[in-house]
Amino acid sequence: MEILKYLSNSIKEQIIKDCNYDFKRLEEIRLRNCKNIILKFNENEEILNYIVQTKDILETLEKITENSIYTYEKQIANGFITLPGGHRVGITGNAVIENEKVISISHISGMNFRIAKQIIDCSNSVLKKLYEQGEFKNTIIVGAPGTGKTTILKDLIKKISEGNMYGNGINVGVVDERNEISAMHRGKEEINLGIRTDVITNIPKNIGIKMLIRSMAPKVIAVDEIGGKKDAESINYASKSGVKVLTTIHGNSLADVKNNKEINEIIENKLIEEIIVLDEKQKGKIKESYYLNKEKNTYEREKI
Repeated sequence: MEILKYLSNSIKEQIIKDCNYDFKRLEEIRLRNCKNIILKFNENEEILNYIVQTKDILETLEKITENSIYTYEKQIANGFITLPGGHRVGITGNAVIENEKVISISHISGMNFRIAKQIIDCSNSVLKKLYEQGEFKNTIIVGAPGTGKTTILKDLIKKISEGNMYGNGINVGVVDERNEISAMHRGKEEINLGIRTDVITNIPKNIGIKMLIRSMAPKVIAVDEIGGKKDAESINYASKSGVKVLTTIHGNSLADVKNNKEINEIIENKLIEEIIVLDEKQKGKIKESYYLNKEKNTYEREKI
């Protein structure tokens, strides 16, 4: 498996020797200094009989930074490094703070390798709800961590960009603030987001949205995990600019979204036309959905 080449030789050999699961199902590799390796396969975990040593952490860090930690200093300060293929390595340790900002992480104590996967057609059940007479609707996808909302978002972006049975292909602008959607590596998208998609990475969503609207003429703007006041203002800006929005947000229900004052405001103003809530118990499945009834100017629950 591709991801294994970034691990220390000892850890790689131990995983190959002791893993009892199909590597195709592997989602995470967790390394914690002086603790056992833990592999996550969908809903299952496997704890290996190997204690991670400091030398393993250092050797792994050298591999993922290509022996040039300085080059990856900004990513490390953000708490993660993106690898070719879209895999992401979360990093913990001693945070170095300057002017109330993290400028580095020293004495790294843990790493979480999250295996990137592009699951084609995983968004089919969601896609059909997002169009009305061939026009894309302003949409929020609600889901707790692990419900598959970012994976679904990637597939939706590709389908909107390339066209599907519900609508023609249109220009999509993606603001990939943490490089989780496109896994951009040296100017190349590691995740296929479609032929009409433009991506800007490592930039706050509110700035990126305005840049794309002004420079790339998108019909749809896609972002992951909105939440704050600036995000809400950006969605309002996009809507007034005639650009549709596709986004995700953390939560388990519509009530959770409404508890977010800023996001609830754009819902109360009827800027969102479709709200999809993913099932926290069944990854990638819809638990409930709501559409804006424009005649009544209210949201109504749809049958699943």
